[in-house]
Formats: sequence, structure tokens, C-alpha cells
Amino acid sequence: MLPRCSRVLSSLNYIAHRNHFHGVSCRSYAMACSAATVAPAPTSTKQTVILDKIFWSKPCSLALPPDSPHRIEEPHYEGIKRFILKLMLFYSKQSKSIRGANVIYRRVVSQVDKPAIYDVFNLEKTFRMTFSLLVLHMWFVLRRLKEEGKEGVELGQYLYEIYNHDVELRVSKAGVNLLLSKWMKELEKIFYGNIVAYDAAMLPEAKQDELQNVIWRNVFSDDGTSKPDDSALRAVQASIEFLSFASLQAMTRYAHREVSCLSLTDKEAMFSGNFMFTPLGTTTSGPVTK
Repeated sequence: MLPRCSRVLSSLNYIAHRNHFHGVSCRSYAMACSAATVAPAPTSTKQTVILDKIFWSKPCSLALPPDSPHRIEEPHYEGIKRFILKLMLFYSKQSKSIRGANVIYRRVVSQVDKPAIYDVFNLEKTFRMTFSLLVLHMWFVLRRLKEEGKEGVELGQYLYEIYNHDVELRVSKAGVNLLLSKWMKELEKIFYGNIVAYDAAMLPEAKQDELQNVIWRNVFSDDGTSKPDDSALRAVQASIEFLSFASLQAMTRYAHREVSCLSLTDKEAMFSGNFMFTPLGTTTSGPVTK
């Protein structure tokens, strides 16, 4: 247990010290929202993916069609059972929001935990990497929910609380029980810092490559550098450096595309969780290639 705990603590310590946004700490997503607008698992078989060919297709709604087997519908009861559930506030706005937030988070986890996302972007499946991808996909959804105003921000708060509980379970499952509250506070700061940075990168006045630089810093960088080294931009460099940069470019296109696709996804699909992120992998080259 001790060696395992040590590895995870080292990973958490790395996350905490590599991040440039320690100043943002807030327990409520709704409170941070306005500020943001202003400013080892088993290794899967690697898929052959041509990185410069993917995620160029025109954005489209991610809402699931009515006949999709992946849809999750609200349970429909009649008679005395419905009457009792109504008395128990099962059909209250809060209860519906919590159920919707749970489904939404399941969509996030499904995308982040699939081996395909690590294979496509040539990422190592570690606690640090999974956490970084969780934050990125949470940003996709929270940004879209925020477009629905106060109602969306409130749903985002429920979603954040579910996410926070899941991260705590992941940290505990990885073997970290001592100083758990300390590490959760550090991860909380990083979460809000990343959300602010991602939002700022999408502002009209942001530099053209700002989102790419933020993704590099929060996902790909091993030393916390703010942007890829010039050497990584040259195809003549070592293949592993070039592959990392190609993966970065592909992930940046993926991020831009998911943001656009979610903006095209209707409110009902978002609030009920009846949407799915763009499928990844060579078997889905049709929807994601140019």
C-alpha cells in the first residue's frame, strides 16, 4: 500500500505544482462562473490514427436521436406510486436537476475512461492524465450549461458536486487516505484555475493559439511550461516530440469542435444528459474526419 500511495501522492504533488492558476479557489461553481467569463490501468492496444486528419468535420448537435438505445428517459409512474413519489418530491425541480446532472456526469466519465481517448491522443493513462481530461470535459459541459443562464449555472453546480465526489473516490481508491482533504483542496484550486484559463482562451480578444497553449500546459506539459517548446514545432525533431505536438494540435481541434457541437445541442438534451461526445477511434473516422 505504501509504494502505491507514494506514487499517487507524487502524481498529486506534480499536478499541484505544475499548475499556474493556484489563486482560484471556490466551492461554488455558480460563484466562479462570472469570474471565468471575465477573465496505472491496463494498457490497451494502440490504434493507428492519422492525427492531422481528424476533427476537421463541420460541428453538429450531439443530442441523441429519439430511438437511440443510449437515451435515458425520466421514469413515468401512474396512480398511487406517482402520488407517493410526488409527495416525496421526486418530481421537484431539484430532484430532476440532480438526476440530469448524474446522467451528464456519466457521459463525461464514459468519454474520459474509454481507452480510445488515450490511444488517439497518445496519452499515458495515469491519475494525473485522467484528472486533466476530466477537467477538460467538465469545462465543455459547464460552458454549454452557462449559456442557459441561471438555470444552467444551477445545474452546473449539481454537476460539480457529483464530479467532486467522484474525484474524492478516485483519490481514495488510488490509495491516498492520509491528507485527503489537503489534496482535494489542491485539486479544487486546479479545477477552477483551469476553467478560468479555458474560458479566457475562448474570448474574442484571446490569441489565436491560446487554447492550444492552455491545453499544452494542463494536459501535455511535463514541466508546466506555458507553451510548446520551439523544437516541438519542427518535424525534424525526435519522433516522440513531434507526436506529442501532433496530438496537441488534434486535441485542440477536438476541444474547439466539442464546444461548437455542444452549442448546437438543444437545452432538453443537455439538461437530461441525452447527448454523447464525439466518438473517438479509427472505427468512427467518418464523423470526425474532414
